[in-house]
This record gives sequence, C-alpha cells and structure tokens, in this order.
Amino acid sequence: MPELRSAAAEAARSREIGSVEETAEPLQTVETAETLQTAEAVGTDGTVDEDATQPRSRVAGGATTMPMYRQRISVAQRIVVKVGSSSLTGAAGGRLDPSAIDTLVDAIAMRRLSGAHVVLVSSGAIAAGLGPLGLSKRPWDLATQQAAASVGQGALIAAYQRAFDRHGLTVGQVLLTADDVTRRTHYTNAKRTLDRLLDLGIVPIVNENDTVATQEIRFGDNDRLAALVSHLIDADALLLLTDVDALYDGPPAREGATRIALVETTHDLDHIEIGGTGSSVGSGGMVTKVEAASIANAAGIPTLLTSTSRVAGALRGDDVGTIFAPQGSRRALRKLWLAHATTARGRLLIDAGAVRAVVQGRKSLLPAGVVGVEGSFGDGDAVDVVGPDGAIVARGLVNYNAVELPHLIGRTTSELAALHGPGYEREVIHRDDLVVL
Repeated sequence: MPELRSAAAEAARSREIGSVEETAEPLQTVETAETLQTAEAVGTDGTVDEDATQPRSRVAGGATTMPMYRQRISVAQRIVVKVGSSSLTGAAGGRLDPSAIDTLVDAIAMRRLSGAHVVLVSSGAIAAGLGPLGLSKRPWDLATQQAAASVGQGALIAAYQRAFDRHGLTVGQVLLTADDVTRRTHYTNAKRTLDRLLDLGIVPIVNENDTVATQEIRFGDNDRLAALVSHLIDADALLLLTDVDALYDGPPAREGATRIALVETTHDLDHIEIGGTGSSVGSGGMVTKVEAASIANAAGIPTLLTSTSRVAGALRGDDVGTIFAPQGSRRALRKLWLAHATTARGRLLIDAGAVRAVVQGRKSLLPAGVVGVEGSFGDGDAVDVVGPDGAIVARGLVNYNAVELPHLIGRTTSELAALHGPGYEREVIHRDDLVVL
C-alpha cells in the first residue's frame, strides 16, 4: 500500500553531523461539539448483548476522522499487536488459557496469511510461571519475578507455536531490555533481527527479557515496549489488547460509563478518570496503555485499544474499542528511543546559554555549559539535562562517567585537550545522542 508505506520512507533520515531534528507537528483538526453516537451494547468482558439497550459512545474530537483511522488499520501492512498477561491467563493468573491464545492467534494468522507483517508483543511469561512455582499472585521482588519468567517464558512460546502451527506459521522469540534498544549498536541489531524475521515470513513474538532485566534497565511494562517496537519496524498501526473492550469516561462497571470511540489529542482526556492495573498478574494498566498510545501517536502511528476477544473485528476495521489518532510525522528513531525507552541515571545542570544552544540551536552539550553533576552513571548512560529553573530540557547519552565529569565542567574543549590530551576534545553529549523534551 504505497500511501501507507510513504510514512515509513519519510522516517528514514540522515544522521550527518549537521542534521536538524524533526519536530512532530500536530494534525490540524476541525473542532466539533462532542458527538454521541449509537454503539453496540458491550460488556466489560468484551461480549455483545444484541438485545440490550444500546449505550452511547463518545467521540472526543472530530467524528468525521474516525472511519479514516479504522480504515488505515484494516489495510495496514505492518502491524504491532500487544496482548497483556490477564488476557492470556485470566484475572487469577498462573495458567495459560489455550482458548484465549487460539482466539488471538487465529486473528493474527488470518492477517499474516493475507500478506501483512505482524509482530506480537506478548506479556505472560511471569504469569505463566506462577502456577508451576506454586505462587498465587505476581511477586513483588525482582528475583522471584525473574525466576517466574524463566519458568514461564518457555511455556508461553510453546503455546504460541502450537497455536500458529494450525495455520502453518512459525514464530520467533525476541527478548529485549530497555538497554538493548537505547545503545547505538543494540537498537540497530534489534531492528535488523525483526526486519529479517518478517522478511522470512516468521511471526516475531517480543517480550521484555524479565529473566535478566534489572530495575534500572527494564521497560516496566510491555505497553511502552510495543509502542517503541511499532516505531522500530515502521509499523502502520498499533493494536493494544487488554481485558476491557475500550477506554471509558469512568470505570467501565459504573452505570452510565460511556465508551470513548476516538481520542484525537491527549487534551481530550484531561477530565477522564483512567484506572491503573486491574489484575494480579500484569504490571500495566489503562494509564500505561494511554501513555503507549501517545508514544505511537507522536511517531505518526494510529493506535487502537480494545479487548482480546475483539481482535478480529479490530483488525477488520470494525467500530470497536478506542482509536488514538496520530499526532504528526515520525521522529528520528533513536530520538524516540531516548525520549521514551531510557531511564535517566543522573542529571546534568546547565547554564542559560547552554539551554539556548541545546534547545533552540540543536547543538551538542559542551563541558563549558555544565555547572553541576548529579547521580551515578557511566559513559554511554542516559542522563537528564536540567536548566537553571530546574526544568528538564533534554535527555541524552553522556560521554563521560559521573566520577570524571565534575573535574571537566566549566572548561572549553580546547582547554581540556591541552590539559589532558586530544581525547578530551569532545562533547559531553553529542547532538545525535540528545533529544529535546
């Protein structure tokens, strides 16, 4: 579909020294009054009661644009589908539900066999390991989480392969940590691997590598991972599946709660009550899904949130779930990773002149502009860049560690080269490794 793939072509950018970072401009939309439209009578479990009084569905923005976004999803040639733990195991967790997996796989396989490429980002490794370990709920300590993931990951992939075997498809396991996709060589390896798997007709199944991830190098939830993977593979659409059929303007079980069919900007949700984690086996909730949709939307990728039971209809473009409209063109890939996939290990305090150079001039951060160093970090780690007013203005990968850098700040690179040698005539953070927030 050339009109869809053109967005991917626009995302390819030069990383030459003199390049200027793209700025995502929001779509211009026509302001309309809130539109109430008839919808199916949908239960919180995703079932449809044809005889029930049909509830209203709210469109938080321009109603005329919603069919366009659903149509884009129905014809998308590269799709990322994310499914949560509770959708695969049930709220009690501990055992994988074969019927739930079959429902998901049947829909994905149909789309894959029609010629589209699909990447599945699947939680469930820790949840699948709870039963064999005799645990009743998700553990809080990292070591036990890692043990459960070690036991459950094999079971999860085996269940997927059995389900895809029915359609003659093969899966490939890809385990990632945030560290894998923020460092220059690691993220290019991840992209190359996923692209090659898709070219070979494989269905990649991506999960966070919970067995080795530490608190410092983990995504924290697979919703954010899915949004970043959608940008990594130049996806045309992101589908977030959960155990609730859509985003509502209040708790779905509350009488009078209304489905929000379309979200055009994050401001549409300013007065919406959004809940947190709803199960004992997952780490994410509706908040993380809205955040993931925002990440994908900032990259120009439409996102649909709905229940796993409605995945087939969602991929067909049916009026299900909640559409989050894309907000602009794609940013440079590494800039998106830096902004959303990294966890800052420290802070660099800079003066007003350095703020202007970094934010307005899109320049590299030099030692002369740094006035303070906070935290414990190594060279290559992500750090926040903070202006005189305490506001974070940027994030980047630092070229010095926290022990060495305090002795270099406030000096020009030529002074440092004269004192310590030519190896010190370099930036604290190069502009290619710096994203303005």
